[in-house]
Amino acid sequence: MSWHLPATIVFVALFLFVTWLGFVAARWRKADLNLLHEWGLGGRRFGTMVTWFLLGGDLYTAYTFIAVPALVFGKGAMGFFAVPYTILIYPILYLVFPRLWAIAHARGHVTAADFVRDHFGSRMLALAVALTGIVATMPYIALQLVGMEVVIGALGFPAGGLLGHLPLIIAFTILAAFTYTSGLRAPALIAIVKDMLIFITVFAAIVVIPAKLGGYGAIFAAVPQEKLILAPPEGANLGSYSAYATLALGSALALFLYPHSMTGILSASDGNVVRRNAALLAAYSFILGLIALLGYMAIAAGVDKDPAYAAGFTQYGANFAVPALFLASFPSWFVGVAFASIAIGALVPAAIMSIACANLFTRNLYKEFLRPDCTEAQEANMAKIVSLVVKIGAVVFILAIPQAYAIQLQLLGGIWIIQLLPAILLGLYTRFCNAPALLIGWAAGLAVGTYMAGTQGFASSVYPLSAFGVTVPGYAALYSVLVNFALAIGLTPVFNRGVQPTDR
Repeated sequence: MSWHLPATIVFVALFLFVTWLGFVAARWRKADLNLLHEWGLGGRRFGTMVTWFLLGGDLYTAYTFIAVPALVFGKGAMGFFAVPYTILIYPILYLVFPRLWAIAHARGHVTAADFVRDHFGSRMLALAVALTGIVATMPYIALQLVGMEVVIGALGFPAGGLLGHLPLIIAFTILAAFTYTSGLRAPALIAIVKDMLIFITVFAAIVVIPAKLGGYGAIFAAVPQEKLILAPPEGANLGSYSAYATLALGSALALFLYPHSMTGILSASDGNVVRRNAALLAAYSFILGLIALLGYMAIAAGVDKDPAYAAGFTQYGANFAVPALFLASFPSWFVGVAFASIAIGALVPAAIMSIACANLFTRNLYKEFLRPDCTEAQEANMAKIVSLVVKIGAVVFILAIPQAYAIQLQLLGGIWIIQLLPAILLGLYTRFCNAPALLIGWAAGLAVGTYMAGTQGFASSVYPLSAFGVTVPGYAALYSVLVNFALAIGLTPVFNRGVQPTDR
């Protein structure tokens, strides 16, 4: 791949700007960053618009910008499951999470595991929640590097080896520095720039690229019929219909259980901010639909058949579809803007994810089990150190482990994180379930979900469930969490020995 100098200059300039912004953020809404709730939750002072940008930057990541169009490019209509899934999450956000915010604010909770510990009075259940969140999030951070790696490679930097990974290492070193210094304020401020760049890039793409390709009619005419619609069910197999529906529903139930999503919610200034964002964040779903269309545009443009991009597709597969499309459609300077928006789109969620993991480790492992007498300053300092370790781990993860394994682990992460749903949802609305039953349900859900993914060689999260002569391919996370719910509710009377939660 040839080196694109103007694009690289613009890319580096924007990257340096957000680096400066990340360090300046320490003085934005200045407070004592030696307190964990100030460093890790921004002091719980973010209003409607800052929370909107923060959650948008948190949920719609660099990997989303690369992977969703790549899925549409490779698999067709199935890739659009991400659009209804991001629509379904907002009623859940509106109805459930203001209640969680109110309890967390009143009781001083920093993590979801804090809520579980306080509500159920169980250290082990809280530990299970914390460990699940950390393990599920680590490959998610690594995949942000995948998105960044693709655009850096598309600029013309060599792939592989120390030299090829050097820009990635530099970027995450900078990320580690400003996150350590500024905490959650850094990604919150950078998210505003990131989202504005994404909006500019997407709206330019949906106007300029179709104009070059002869309009949307020509684009859809160029897409093979089998990629335009879901394959209809055959016989007693519901096929892609049930897979699509369960992927959308299961993903919606899981998304706000991730620690980084929870951190974004708990940083809001009040419950009404969460409710307003449940309405306003739907704008990102519209943007996501437009981003998904880039996969069809890449098919119509035939970028995978262009010799100029053959090396990129060989190196990165379908993930190179969007970079190739932008290189083929825009002047080099604007390619720099687009690629910077994707790279910055990796920094924001990676920063929030590392902070969220640090919060979990510090509050629910370090303070709970190792140093219960630690001071607030020691608690915050440990969180800062852990955030560095998490980022280093993510870089080592992506450098040392094949990318396919990272994707498979992220796939498992979705199956694992949804197992927190019974403890959090039932804990918010009922006193019925107790900790032993929830722990057994959690363990069974993990085992069943992992087994289902394993039967597919960890290459897919869709499991063909057969019952009464009908095969229903569906999202393993959804199937496994139903097992979790059934055991948690069914075993509660067995284990109920008068252990009562302390708070609703």
